[in-house]
Amino acid sequence: MTETVLVTGGTGFVAGWCIVKLLERGYAVRTTLRNLSKESAVRAAVASQTGAGDGLSFFAADLTSDDGWDAAMASCDYVLHVASPLGTGAEKGRDSLTAPARDGTLRVLGAATRASVKRVVMTSAAATARPALSSGKVSDETVWADPDDPQFDAYRVSKIRAERAAWDFMKTANGPTELTTVLPGAVFGPILMQENLGSVQIIERLLQGNPAFMPQLGFWIVDVRDLADLHVLAMTSPAAAGQRFIATGDFLWMAEMASTLRAKLGSRAAKVPTRQLPNFAVKLLLPFMPHLRTPARLLGRRFPLTPEKARSVLGFSPRPATTTVLDCARDLLGRERSVSR
Repeated sequence: MTETVLVTGGTGFVAGWCIVKLLERGYAVRTTLRNLSKESAVRAAVASQTGAGDGLSFFAADLTSDDGWDAAMASCDYVLHVASPLGTGAEKGRDSLTAPARDGTLRVLGAATRASVKRVVMTSAAATARPALSSGKVSDETVWADPDDPQFDAYRVSKIRAERAAWDFMKTANGPTELTTVLPGAVFGPILMQENLGSVQIIERLLQGNPAFMPQLGFWIVDVRDLADLHVLAMTSPAAAGQRFIATGDFLWMAEMASTLRAKLGSRAAKVPTRQLPNFAVKLLLPFMPHLRTPARLLGRRFPLTPEKARSVLGFSPRPATTTVLDCARDLLGRERSVSR
């Protein structure tokens, strides 16, 4: 009998690839949209990878409302809760994204437990397992980040509080439903839909020559295709029940990403910056560039992190980060060419 999986937020970058991977494995897939007018666009994006949209259905549901979640969840075997509000929140405050992320997660879990789904896999963030920068500790799944730590922006604060709320909810939930969380780093890779791109905008801006002088920032990178595969592994592996899994591959500095783009893409990467802005210069600019205040705390830091648990328990084997960055850039450039025709 075909099992059914609900993926929340079908227009999202990660959600779209989760849908593709599930359909390839023969699952019946449902996805939620805030507005069903996006259904045709999602179907076309998925079909570009799978060849067809058979087995995919759509439900209207929003993280900010109770409406629609019970109907979307009815008779589902599994849930991949990928949807979450995006943005830095710099203009509205560090808690500006917390309520929709936390309350939306609780709505999803409430509906899932009422429907007695087998397991919910929630997409969190690697930052939720990051200790204080001065601690010297390695980020692993035993660590819980402090949402009041000033290193975190509104998006990461919302992820920390939403994941905490999810685990607290499950402590008192009755029934068979299990929870697993996946904690990705910076997610890059080929694009299905040109919206809700999150981290991909970093590569998009580099290709556009922005910023002209790069800050000394680095990222633990995961390919969106590998991340989607890991979600399916976390959904089906008996060993994943009740566990957190950090999902990252290699660490690259922004300057290394830029160097890779210039070396492999030739003239197509002509605008990619070549110079790095000294840390002291970034700090001098902070009064005039408030969006840099949170990232500035990470300048020059390659904080230690380990994805070993996902590798050893689930067999996670991410591709090289340089491959991911290049595939992402080539996809962005290809889309620019198709638009300009």
